[in-house]
Amino acid sequence: MAAVAAAKPTSRRVGFVGAGRMAEAIAQGLIRAGKVEAQHVLASAPTDRNLCHFRALGCQTTHSNQEVLQSCSLVFFATKPHVLPAVLAEVAPVVTAEHVLVSVAAGVPLSSLEELLPPHTRVLRISPNLPCVVQEGAMVLARGRHAGSSEAELLRTLLEACGQCEEVPEAQVDVHTGLSGSGVAFVCVFSEALAEGAIKMGMPSGLAHRIAAQTLLGTAKMLLQEGQHPAQLRTDVCTPGGTTIHGLHALEQGGLRAATMSAVEAATCRAKELSRK
Repeated sequence: MAAVAAAKPTSRRVGFVGAGRMAEAIAQGLIRAGKVEAQHVLASAPTDRNLCHFRALGCQTTHSNQEVLQSCSLVFFATKPHVLPAVLAEVAPVVTAEHVLVSVAAGVPLSSLEELLPPHTRVLRISPNLPCVVQEGAMVLARGRHAGSSEAELLRTLLEACGQCEEVPEAQVDVHTGLSGSGVAFVCVFSEALAEGAIKMGMPSGLAHRIAAQTLLGTAKMLLQEGQHPAQLRTDVCTPGGTTIHGLHALEQGGLRAATMSAVEAATCRAKELSRK
């Protein structure tokens, strides 16, 4: 399947059951990157409230979940987690051996998905984060018992249009939620704090927030593009007796490192709790 996708990247029909912000972000990334033509995307939702965003992208829409499965072999399920079991039960009669089904729903394990679908259905699970909206997401995917390496590679290749995508064991999906899903909020708190420090010292608010955000962006690009460990880049910035080491000392006194580790741990533990419910 991956070879077919590579040869004709825009001929595949892709479906979305659920048309919320994350579904829209994934569809937008695929279309902008030329992975799929907009006219080959079909999205379903109970009302037009979110479908209008798909129509604005040039996609097809419907109120029938079964129609999506009947028209598309690759389908993303992007409903609320508590709604997903009923949706899977609804579409199960039209699922075939040709389908590759991808769950975006947080906290629903692959085993539960497979139980609700016909035997041997190829199911994968992805965990995206909000920056997928600007095609800079951090995503992981895990495959079910009947999904092979070709399905995983197909999905990974498509999702790279929305950012970075890595295949992991399912046990690490909840860790990704704590690190990257919730981590967006943690980074925002740090960016806000950086800017407020500058505001305290006399810089205008708008300028401080723009510079703080750009500092985070530039640092992230250096870490990714140069493959450096964060400690190495930190050392490069930190000169003996300079401004940075004085600031780092203040951060250590405030317990930033321990607090951040605890935040990721707490978010991961909560994700695991939700997965068990």
